[in-house]
Amino acid sequence: MKGCIPDFLHNGLGPFFEGLLPMITRLRRWAPLGGSGAVAIALLIAIPVWGQKSDTATPEKEQGAQVTVRTPSIHVTPLQVDVNMVVVNVTVTDSFDRIVTGLDQENFQVYDEKVEQKIVAFSEEDAPISVGMVFDCSGSMGDKIQKSKEAALQFFKTSNPQDEFMLVSFSDQPDLVSAFTAKYESLQDRLLTVKSGGRTALLDAIYLGLSQMKRATTNRRALLVISDGGDNHSRYTENDVKRAVKESDVQIYAVGIFEPMASRARTAEEAEGPSLLAELAEVSGGRLFSVEDTNELPDIAEKISIELRNQYVLGYKPSNLIRDGRWRRVRVKLNPPKGLPPLQVYARTGYYAPTQ
Repeated sequence: MKGCIPDFLHNGLGPFFEGLLPMITRLRRWAPLGGSGAVAIALLIAIPVWGQKSDTATPEKEQGAQVTVRTPSIHVTPLQVDVNMVVVNVTVTDSFDRIVTGLDQENFQVYDEKVEQKIVAFSEEDAPISVGMVFDCSGSMGDKIQKSKEAALQFFKTSNPQDEFMLVSFSDQPDLVSAFTAKYESLQDRLLTVKSGGRTALLDAIYLGLSQMKRATTNRRALLVISDGGDNHSRYTENDVKRAVKESDVQIYAVGIFEPMASRARTAEEAEGPSLLAELAEVSGGRLFSVEDTNELPDIAEKISIELRNQYVLGYKPSNLIRDGRWRRVRVKLNPPKGLPPLQVYARTGYYAPTQ
């Protein structure tokens, strides 16, 4: 065939005619067609595909084409992987309220709606944490605000470089003094200028704090509430805030600065302050520290800081896969090593199941 093709065409069409020869040979076996008929049919078959990429490309070219050209059909349903996990932060203390560390995964049991769950993640590391401080500067804090500021500053001083902080102050209404920052020195400067006055919008302040916690950049999150009483000037109700606490993955630590019971002369709302803070802290897995002597405030703040950095983190995938959006109760049971005295466990009391 090469002698029948001009030299200037052979370089470009050579491979084409070389592939055509076997086809002509096979077609010539058909007696009715003869040699010329076989050539004509072979040309009709081969010409439409001449110029297309060969199917005998090298493996490297084939793989490259798959990566850069091939796209999935728009009708394909995306692969969905359910990695839903419940994470529970746990604090363990002894009978003297001292932090207990060094326990192993085998010392813990987790129950979800009274059904024991398999713990698939366990750690005791001092991971970075995001803390939002909710600071009461209402009129009733007048003679307590200085010691409260000292407590806040002491809390900041015991932080780690990777931690971040946010500050909300409140009286008649909450005020976002500072969004999250790793430079707690700027929060200290702003906190020093806060003055007492006005009423107590405690619930509004906690609600704002929980909303701001959604902007935190770490996986561990807590609110530290420093206040001397209950709410008397909020738009949000107790049920609103309790629901928000349950829906969030935020621990609430509260420092309640309360006068001795015998000397309290307060409104019904203010009298309910201790129980309100205690309930919010309990459901979130945090704690309420009641303080009558303001000189104890800095030590209490430091204690909370140390506690947040010495927690156990348990993770499990719920055996109940029904996405009904209901509140599911969680209980953490401790099986301490032999020889230890009775220990106290603090952990969140439940979570809302997903809905979709």
